Amino acid sequence: MNYLAHIYLSGENDLITIGNFIADGIKGNRYKTYEPEIQIGILLHRHIDTFTDAHKTVRQSTKRLHAKYSHYSGVIVDILYDHFLAKNWEKYSSISLENYVEKFYTSLNNNFEILPLRIQKMLPYMMTDNWLLTYASIDGIAKVLAGMNKRTKNRSGMNEAVKELEEFYTEFETEFTIFFDELIEFSNKKLGELKNELIP
Repeated sequence: MNYLAHIYLSGENDLITIGNFIADGIKGNRYKTYEPEIQIGILLHRHIDTFTDAHKTVRQSTKRLHAKYSHYSGVIVDILYDHFLAKNWEKYSSISLENYVEKFYTSLNNNFEILPLRIQKMLPYMMTDNWLLTYASIDGIAKVLAGMNKRTKNRSGMNEAVKELEEFYTEFETEFTIFFDELIEFSNKKLGELKNELIP
């Protein structure tokens, strides 16, 4: 899953959410250098990724892209699924996406000193262009995919994937909905287990 889904699946705790958000940059056992709530977020992120990668519905989505995008298919599906979460946000939250995202940015700024350097450098761009809010539109997703393609020095061709999104829109949205309901249940259970394990 991509940024928005990971943030959403973290629950209401700001530090757990931040841990989940920064997790990709925290390798191996380095997570143990953080306070327990950040650790929970990092470990939850890893469990979510493992569950996602192995899920048959997600594999259905990636299979549709694999011939053209090879090992980048999973990254593309993560981004597309964030689009469907943003687009259907009112189904999953009573808070508007705009207010939810604003609250998250405020939390990042309030805890700026604990963010890894890479995230600190990324944050102004993320907030200025309001990445999380733009996921809700196809144009926004097109910009995200174009940015990801640049990061691969144009090798991935990910900028082209908006064509598949439009062509197979209903199929991708159906697969997201089926999968995300299961992921919410899994994440809630795992979050409870991690809290019991790491918070005295």
